[in-house]
Amino acid sequence: MEPSELKARVEERARAEGFAKMGVCAPDAIPQAPGRLGAFVGAGRHGQMGWMEERMGWRGDPAALWPEARSVIMLAELYTPDYAPLAVLERRDRAAVSCYAQGRDYHDVVKKRLKRLGRWLIEEAGAGTEIKVFVDTAPVMEKPLGQAAGLGWQGKHTNLLSRELGNWFFLGAIFTTLELPPDAPEVEHCGSCTACLDICPTRAFPAPFQLDARRCISYLTIEHKGPIDPDLRPLLGNRIYGCDDCLAACPWNKFAAAAQEIRYAAKVGAPPLAELAALDDAGFRARFSGSPIKRIGRDRFLRNVLYAIGNSGDPALCGAAQALAGDPDPTVAEAARWALERLS
Repeated sequence: MEPSELKARVEERARAEGFAKMGVCAPDAIPQAPGRLGAFVGAGRHGQMGWMEERMGWRGDPAALWPEARSVIMLAELYTPDYAPLAVLERRDRAAVSCYAQGRDYHDVVKKRLKRLGRWLIEEAGAGTEIKVFVDTAPVMEKPLGQAAGLGWQGKHTNLLSRELGNWFFLGAIFTTLELPPDAPEVEHCGSCTACLDICPTRAFPAPFQLDARRCISYLTIEHKGPIDPDLRPLLGNRIYGCDDCLAACPWNKFAAAAQEIRYAAKVGAPPLAELAALDDAGFRARFSGSPIKRIGRDRFLRNVLYAIGNSGDPALCGAAQALAGDPDPTVAEAARWALERLS
């Protein structure tokens, strides 16, 4: 089978599996990535994400990650919300949870889909074909690869966005020993728009197309361990897991396609902060089983909930904070005391 014919069949199969868009690039298609990654880490903008520094060689050069790879198949998986993501920010006694974490953990869903597509590709291409699949857990720079493969471009908020899909989509990658025709890389279409930069509560973008994770609410509520800088806490509002502000502000979302995977549908919702503050470890694990929220653990989760309680302005939540003021975890206990001071 001709490589172009095989690629067309792979794309057809990818859409049948539920992916919204597919593109192909060579492993060496992002020569600018190592320098940009080095500058990001060198400036300390990765915060506590030490894993970014530890595997910079692999992360910056896909060819080094797997030298046998000849093509990278990049795939987009939609999770477009069917509700207004920022409306919950006005309900200060409720928890704001990022759209991507409302349903089933995308790592599980996308990886299984990638593996099915990969197995089909091996059967279709024949003996000797090898693949490796990646979904956000390996040292792979999915966003630059996605742009190189023509899926979209990295906007001023540094996330990948598309004229056809908006910016509500996950990325998956299939590295393969097959040589498939590459797609043309996408170019930037942000123009003079700064909506994503202007809406950021913590001013996490030092400049367009640059992010300082240390000020990013998604990083602070998910990756950052220990107490959060007191100056940043009031800016978190009621966001307890992730932040959708810059994504929701993007005008290209008027073209966003609807998500097809029902497992991403909103299930967590906007639960009362008092209800979440009462969770012990077993209750936390049971409530968020199968959710990406589970991975941050009960203590970090309650830290976030308590900051939200402190920002609520609702004295009725003092009891929920008081109950955690003596928590065995020192960060939780300190967050509870901070919340009580704010409410009083």
